Amino acid sequence: QVQLVESGGGLAQAGGSLSLSCTSSVSTFKDLAVGWFRQFPGKEREFVAGIDWRSSTEYRDPMTGRFTISRDAKGTVYLQMNSLKPEDTAVYYCAARALRWVGASPESGQYDYWGQGTQVTVSS
Repeated sequence: QVQLVESGGGLAQAGGSLSLSCTSSVSTFKDLAVGWFRQFPGKEREFVAGIDWRSSTEYRDPMTGRFTISRDAKGTVYLQMNSLKPEDTAVYYCAARALRWVGASPESGQYDYWGQGTQVTVSS
């Protein structure tokens, strides 16, 4: 079982930045595709960005240029969020796919493991 732990959420002002991280104790985590999703109250989770085992990345279109996903050699995945807007306020989740070597996907149903979520609040 892959357990994911997100950290780095919190409060930021509009125009500010936050960096989220997603870690796992599983040694194969660096081989798993990881996605960041966010969820607004009463809404479905939406894809933000994803990264696969080759560090190939994919973004939800409006995030391009403001959000950057990356991972380090241990597999920890980061989401750098710049130029934050109040409408970015949401709970952010990281998720991982169970099969090694498959790519990231914007579809939440393609992910097998989910973190507990971290709140990001952007004030105007």
